[in-house]
Amino acid sequence: MASTTLASTVSERVLWWAWSRIDGVGPVTLKRLHDHFGSLADAWMADALSLQAVEGIGAKLAGAIAQQRHQRDLTQIQPVVPAAPGAYLTPADAAYPALLFEIADPPPVLYYQGDLALLSQCQIRPAVGIVGTRSPSDYGRRWTRRITVALSRAGVTVVSGLADGIDREAHQSCLEHQGATIAVLGTGVDVVYPSVNRDLHRAIADRGLLLSEYPPGTGPDRAHFPRRNRIIAGISRAVLVTEAPAKSGALITARLANDYGRDVYVLPGSLDNPRSRGCLELVNQGAQLVLEEDTLVAAMGAIPVDGEPGSTASPPPTPLPPPDLAPPLLQVWQVLQGEPLTLDAIVIQAQPLTTGEVLSALTQLELMGLVNQLPGSRYQRAS
Repeated sequence: MASTTLASTVSERVLWWAWSRIDGVGPVTLKRLHDHFGSLADAWMADALSLQAVEGIGAKLAGAIAQQRHQRDLTQIQPVVPAAPGAYLTPADAAYPALLFEIADPPPVLYYQGDLALLSQCQIRPAVGIVGTRSPSDYGRRWTRRITVALSRAGVTVVSGLADGIDREAHQSCLEHQGATIAVLGTGVDVVYPSVNRDLHRAIADRGLLLSEYPPGTGPDRAHFPRRNRIIAGISRAVLVTEAPAKSGALITARLANDYGRDVYVLPGSLDNPRSRGCLELVNQGAQLVLEEDTLVAAMGAIPVDGEPGSTASPPPTPLPPPDLAPPLLQVWQVLQGEPLTLDAIVIQAQPLTTGEVLSALTQLELMGLVNQLPGSRYQRAS
């Protein structure tokens, strides 16, 4: 049976995996193929001329794709790729974050080790990426820990890159306070880098989540680390740079976060400290300042937790009875109970309403004074 004919019987999960191994087709082109054809099965069966209708695919690349597809035997690929989520995810899996798929170049395959539920949690409760220099000052280390502890106590997932310095402080502080943390690696999930993080790597695999777009066994490569920054920004609702010099990889994460419509925060630093130069430049470009430990907690809509042991939060107020609303508006209003929700979370819970119908309903509810929009594209019922 021809490879293109067989594609109609193969799962999208397998096809994401297969397409990712076509030379010349990177994450951007693969996302465009998916969006243009509606499914990767249809894209796999398309002829060379049809492929050229996709932005970025010319005659040469279309011919190369057609030739490589002809050489791929999907009957041999399929058994290698489990039908259910296993050691890796593709955008066809329910656990793959819709938030990450929104970016222009989502990773077609995400390898993981640890608690996969943390990835789904990022869709319901905002996650914060914390990044910075590998050689922080005592001030940078201390405030990274303080902010991470506040976020952890409030139930906010902390995302970082498991590098030395600021990344290490964020992950370590999170675990020490029983928080949820995700490490996005520039190596395979089974490769420890740098070696000083061996124990931390093991602890995150046991109690958090390790993620990478690179297959197990992949060693460190200078080109991998800037690429992984887009995943940190992609799964986070906000990114905080606590300390970064003028030429820091953390600034790449911040710029990507801004491009993706995420909120960018920085820890204020001294003009005398070269490690803060990058943060000050971000402020000059419109980044928001963190002036206390709970700044991000409040911005993410999380409920602040009293640091004293044994403290209890006040019970939530009894919700008002549903107002007399048209069915779509009422459905969205009923979803908005408790803490603020992101648009993605509302769309998931308000099915079968489409994203456009949910946005329309939210706009009408906001004009009626029944819903408030918060920073980070989150919504909650009005008081």
